[in-house]
Amino acid sequence: MKRLTLKIGGMSCAACSAACEKSLNRLSGVTASVNLATETAAVQYDPKKASEDDLRAAIKRAGFFVVAEDADEDSIKEKELKRQKTKLIIALAFAIPLFYIAMSPMISFPFPSFLSPAVNPRLYALVQLFLTIPVIGAGYRFYTVGYKNLVKLSPNMDSLVALGTTAAFLYSLYNVVLIFQGDLHAVHGLYFESAAVIIALILLGKYFEMKSRRKTGLAIRKLIDLSPKTATVIKDGKETELPVAEVKEGDILLVRPGESFAVDGVVVSGFSAADESMLTGESLPVEKREGERVFAATINLSGSVSYRCENTSENTALAQIVKLVKEASGSKAPIARLADKISAVFVPVVIAIAVAAAVIWALVGKDLSFVLTVFVSVMVIACPCALGLATPTAIIVAMGKGASMGILFKNAEALEAAGRLDAVVLDKTGTVTEGKPIVTDVRVLSARFTENEALAVCASAENKSEHPLARAVTALAKERGLTLFEAENFNSKQGFGVECTVDSKAVKVGKAEYTAKAGAIDTSEYTEKGKSILFLEIEGELAALFAVADTVNPTAAEAVARLHALSLNTVMLTGDNERAARAIADTVGIDEVIAGVLPDGKANEIKRLMGEGKRVAMVGDGINDAPALVAADVGIAVSGGTDIAIESADVVLVKTNLNHLPDAVELSRATLRNIKQNLFWAFFYNVIGIPIAAGLLYAFGGTLLNPMLSAAAMSLSSVSVVTNALRLNAFKPKK
Repeated sequence: MKRLTLKIGGMSCAACSAACEKSLNRLSGVTASVNLATETAAVQYDPKKASEDDLRAAIKRAGFFVVAEDADEDSIKEKELKRQKTKLIIALAFAIPLFYIAMSPMISFPFPSFLSPAVNPRLYALVQLFLTIPVIGAGYRFYTVGYKNLVKLSPNMDSLVALGTTAAFLYSLYNVVLIFQGDLHAVHGLYFESAAVIIALILLGKYFEMKSRRKTGLAIRKLIDLSPKTATVIKDGKETELPVAEVKEGDILLVRPGESFAVDGVVVSGFSAADESMLTGESLPVEKREGERVFAATINLSGSVSYRCENTSENTALAQIVKLVKEASGSKAPIARLADKISAVFVPVVIAIAVAAAVIWALVGKDLSFVLTVFVSVMVIACPCALGLATPTAIIVAMGKGASMGILFKNAEALEAAGRLDAVVLDKTGTVTEGKPIVTDVRVLSARFTENEALAVCASAENKSEHPLARAVTALAKERGLTLFEAENFNSKQGFGVECTVDSKAVKVGKAEYTAKAGAIDTSEYTEKGKSILFLEIEGELAALFAVADTVNPTAAEAVARLHALSLNTVMLTGDNERAARAIADTVGIDEVIAGVLPDGKANEIKRLMGEGKRVAMVGDGINDAPALVAADVGIAVSGGTDIAIESADVVLVKTNLNHLPDAVELSRATLRNIKQNLFWAFFYNVIGIPIAAGLLYAFGGTLLNPMLSAAAMSLSSVSVVTNALRLNAFKPKK
């Protein structure tokens, strides 16, 4: 199956996206999801059964079009916004005086007598007609799209507006004819102002909606804008400024203090500190020296640095983040499915209600003017847009907000699921701990050696070993600036230790059972804390012991406490022994420990927890965590982990700061609350508004809703949903 994301133009409401989605899914071998807020179609298709041309044809049959991939999205949206503004200005310029003229005789506003319906009814009618025509012209798209979709039996919001305003306009035109035939009473049957003001108000609502929707992707655009457009490349010893798109892998680039790194790379000379906050969410500068990785769009703070390009502009970490967030923003959360189902049948149901209400009022003896008011009001008050925008707008804003915080949700399902978790399972090594063992204690066991002498001998013996404990010992010796000797006659006994000659002395380093008399030494003060012990034997005499432990992630304890505050159970899952795992868990406050588990067993443990009815997140960084990450309800990979872990995860934490875990849960819960608020408003508005427009209040002695008020309410409902979603930009996690 191939994946493809298509940008779609011409959609105006949830019924449009539903129609487009239905048209695509009719194709054999195609599964499509159309998102109104992002105006995209996420398509999976079998190339043997369908082609890209088939997909484009299906979209065209539904009445929409595919926007070219190389089109400047921001420029297109800016032009659309300008066109919408022009239409709005035209509509308001004619609708406002038309409304004044129509209302003045009823509310005694100052009014020229020659236009009075009592004095000159024909001129009064013609002026209203001629003021209405430009407004209808400004809203021509409601008619071209609305009636086209109606003919195809897939009506949308445009169809509702077109039917409602056409009915008002034609009835008014009929009364104009009656006026010219001498029926002066027909002047009271003019509804031109209803048609014009409805169109003007809906255009006003659409304009504000478009402006608001542009803001939903603001966080992503800010990230993109941070990328420098040019780079200083060093060729043949000369500095040349080139567009970033022309920089190739292997090129050497120069970045000065205050400038941004143009691409991802590795420092080849110089020393500096970089501000990576825009990428990781961390405010502290990160030191950069030879061999250190640097990332595009991060800021060089101090010294000049030369670095080698490792990833070109389209493959940088930032570019991948932007791509990931865009794809995720186009996905659908399960909570949106109900709204999608309702949107698919919403417009036909509204038309049926409008017709039924009009017929019922006609049967009970109401005149044509009353019946028309009911019909038009129902048509224009119904708002499928609010339903269609309720979920995707919140998802888009949350995805962008997460990216700015260093939390990448790969899809909307993960964003929703993170807010419904019951338990968080954490891998120990590289997640709760930093995965870098260090020597925490050195205990000299012979008066013949000082601590540094014993350390130098032990490090010399272990210098050729790749074992993590050996690297911890050699790292400490180098940190202290000790001189190491060349180890000779080196022999490694797998799982026990090493034996060699150092400075003409026979040396053994390893477990207690590998060295003489080590079993008599009490090491409980170290082992009870989960530390591993290395013994050093020189010429058959125990010289020293070294306690080695993995260092706890400095953010782990606070993150676990915050997870508990969110009523989440915490579990440590590790292949390490029970004692070492329990020591780490107790240090950071983790509730439960599952130790001694092999990689395939990790996935089984996740399934066991899920089988208990818990919704589980798995947090890991290694290849051995990948099966568990896939098995969990939400797989969360810690940055710096393996590519396999990151590929297997649903959420990626850009930094190893575990506080991003509770941040992600809080953001997800805030998003779910926002979506529920939007859905409640959308359902509540339509459930209350449509019956009122149909005359329910009037039937019990209340008033009849004016079609213009219906149009204003409809426009307000869409704008309010988008505005509420934008509040997520102000989200701040509780610390």
